[in-house]
Amino acid sequence: MRQLCTALTSFVISSTALAHEGHGATEMHWHATDLWGFLVFGALAIMVIWHLRK
Repeated sequence: MRQLCTALTSFVISSTALAHEGHGATEMHWHATDLWGFLVFGALAIMVIWHLRK
């Protein structure tokens, strides 16, 4: 399990190297499709909160 966590962490950390210019620790920009991700994440968060309240 420790090796799996280490491998996944290494992959996530190094994934910024695969991103195109403007994505990384020093620069950031948004795409029009990023809105869909925020909407889906928000809807899921609302559903989880609604479910936990009952």
